Amino acid sequence: MENNSLPEKSGPKDVFLHLLTIVTLYISAGSLITVLFQYINYFLPDDPLNSFVNREGLRWAVASLFVVFPVYALVSRYIERDCVVNPAKRDGRLRKWLLYFTLFIAAITLIGDLVFLIYTFLGGGDLTLRFILKALSIGTVTSGIFGYYLWELRRDNKAMSARAVQALRGGVLLVALIFVGAFFIVGSPFKERTVRLDGQRVNALSNIQWQVVNYWQTKEALPSALTDLKDSISGFEAPLDPETKTAYEYRATGALSFELCATFGLPSQSREAGYAVSGPYGGEFDSWKHDAGRTCFERTIDPDRYPPIDKIGRPTPKPAPIQ
Repeated sequence: MENNSLPEKSGPKDVFLHLLTIVTLYISAGSLITVLFQYINYFLPDDPLNSFVNREGLRWAVASLFVVFPVYALVSRYIERDCVVNPAKRDGRLRKWLLYFTLFIAAITLIGDLVFLIYTFLGGGDLTLRFILKALSIGTVTSGIFGYYLWELRRDNKAMSARAVQALRGGVLLVALIFVGAFFIVGSPFKERTVRLDGQRVNALSNIQWQVVNYWQTKEALPSALTDLKDSISGFEAPLDPETKTAYEYRATGALSFELCATFGLPSQSREAGYAVSGPYGGEFDSWKHDAGRTCFERTIDPDRYPPIDKIGRPTPKPAPIQ
């Protein structure tokens, strides 16, 4: 008589496949939630005139979905076919432990999501549509995982029904549509490269600007050319355009005013441009808004705000007013 009470022993291959499935599932779920969050940030911004999308995080999430989710789908399909051929593996201890652990993680996440939603409501928090949709995104993904693996534990050793196969294919298609839609937010790789080059140009102009200001503070005169800013002690040398390797344009327009010019690939789009301006005096993004093509920025030094510095590094004292 055949003894069905002894489950088939899991080998190293089974351990590898099941662990790979669980790890890729967690990564795929986290990446999917990240993409959904950025969808919400893009279509429902806090500031109607200035939507902010974490493009770096979105690119990582899209890359993970592109690579990791197909691995999860293929390995899961392989395990399913193996369990059909060897039904005893479906009751293997390793598989059951990992499935119940996945149910535990999904349940804790879903419960935590609901608790946080109710806590925010009771605390008088602003339950905006953005907040509700993000909570629903977490709840939908985790409840979908919980429901699928609960069904997987309860079903018999038979192959999947046609209805179950269609439901799984529908889920895979939905993830694929979300993945494709994310490209409209991230933009093409060529556009992203142009955005990054424009960001380098803005940061270079910002550094040149403050070097000009510092030059005026120490010499009480504007440099005649960018080569005057070269300093062997600090090591500063005016940077070149990252793409054309040509010098940026500089011109003194007065005793206290000057002009900086550069050629940009795309118009700036507030924070959506994907770069931030940095300088010794803080960020000043709004002062570097530009169109595509050659753009010039006019600057005037305020001596009260940036007073000249004497040889020992103290502001030059102003003469006392005549009484």
